[in-house]
Amino acid sequence: MLEILDLKKSFAQPDGERLEILDIPEFRVDAGEQVVLLGRSGGGKTTLLHGISGITRIDSGEIRFLDQELTKFSEPMWDRFRASNIGYVFQTFNLLPAFTALENVLLGMSFAKDVPDHKYANWLLKRVGLGHRLDHKPDQMSVGEQQRVAVARALANRPRLLLADEPTANIDPANQQGIVSLIKETCEESNIGLILVTHAMEVASQFDRIDHLENINLVAAEATASMSEVEGERHES
Repeated sequence: MLEILDLKKSFAQPDGERLEILDIPEFRVDAGEQVVLLGRSGGGKTTLLHGISGITRIDSGEIRFLDQELTKFSEPMWDRFRASNIGYVFQTFNLLPAFTALENVLLGMSFAKDVPDHKYANWLLKRVGLGHRLDHKPDQMSVGEQQRVAVARALANRPRLLLADEPTANIDPANQQGIVSLIKETCEESNIGLILVTHAMEVASQFDRIDHLENINLVAAEATASMSEVEGERHES
């Protein structure tokens, strides 16, 4: 379903130099497959998700999804394709504060459909345990409830692939298991592919496929090797 080949991404620095973030020779996800990308903060996990979703343009390489080469898309094409095929659970939720839970989910639908499906939006919010919070705005809900709304919104257009960026980072430990189970089970029910990024092994351990970022991203591998070398020198001294 998803195939990445020779993907590279860097960012310009104030001094004019380029900071290399991603150098991924190959990465694949099959239809309905659930993958966890495990790696340290700052290792390029979010940048990879942004590249896959078209939020950030990559420098070079190929991103093939549903038999289409996404890197050749114009920005409007990317927007339409993402709205119809990719769901995104943001670490910071990105809910609109003036909108209710139901309105946030319906807005997610409106990017891909002319007429949002109110019945399905209601079902999604009930599915994530928020049937009693349909008319509540984000500031009237707990952090865990806000994350559940974000999950429902990401699933609103019945995507083929769900991208989850550190979905438990802002959730207290008591509710982390519930959020992960919700994402995992909902994707299984609808045969939705999943890429979930985290730095927490307790989250990653709930999935069968765990890919360590340094094993697929050459930049992360070099950074890890450099850190290990520095640590080794400290111990020797």
